[in-house]
Amino acid sequence: VRLQTQPKPQPGQPLLYSGTFDCFRKTLVGEGVRGLYRGMAAPIIGVTPMFAVCFFGFGLGKRLQQRKPDDVLTYPQLFAAGMLSGVFTTVIMAPGERIKCLLQIQAATGETKYSGSLDCAKQLYREAGIRGVYKGTVLTLMRDVPASGKSVSDLSAPRILLAGGLAGIFNWAVAIPPDVLKSRFQTAPSGKYPNGFRDVLRELLREEGVASLYKGFTAVMIRAFPANAACFLGFEVAMKFLNWIAPGL
Repeated sequence: VRLQTQPKPQPGQPLLYSGTFDCFRKTLVGEGVRGLYRGMAAPIIGVTPMFAVCFFGFGLGKRLQQRKPDDVLTYPQLFAAGMLSGVFTTVIMAPGERIKCLLQIQAATGETKYSGSLDCAKQLYREAGIRGVYKGTVLTLMRDVPASGKSVSDLSAPRILLAGGLAGIFNWAVAIPPDVLKSRFQTAPSGKYPNGFRDVLRELLREEGVASLYKGFTAVMIRAFPANAACFLGFEVAMKFLNWIAPGL
């Protein structure tokens, strides 16, 4: 988020962060290990219901396309089911993303407006109501719906990890541009982009070019493989455990 939202420097001035590892080093030196996890309370609170809803939406998407419960779906059908799961998760994801982004850029700006996730949510609601909390929902949908097409099958643990990791890489290859737009829009002052993501896109392309839509690419890809591999493995382990304790459920 810090790489995605860093302002364009004045002529002759260097960028605040020259890249992923420079951002990592400066954050670690300036804020310690906790600085790397700033703003994570909101996503952690939402992660359990989010993935529950995600996989529910995926299952629903499959059932809507099956004539019989044992019908095998094609890859495009599985992809469509996965996209439906992205619609479901946005309801939970969007507020958490908004809060996380604001808290993550706060330290870099030197201004401490929010004391934590709950305080941030309260202030956003007080300033702009529920719309303030859900600012950037359309961009979150644009990021998550096309990136959520997936299929999970009964594989061994190493294969699940590999499949999940590769899914994460393909996920973020699609999702990075809308994620950049979302981060910019969600952290911008109120009223800066009256036409939403179109204004953000125009500004980025005009001032920084197409490459600006891939800011943070390295950081995202470093995270993508292990994070999604763990997600898919966790789902498979949970399903096997549930089938073991309640096989008829």
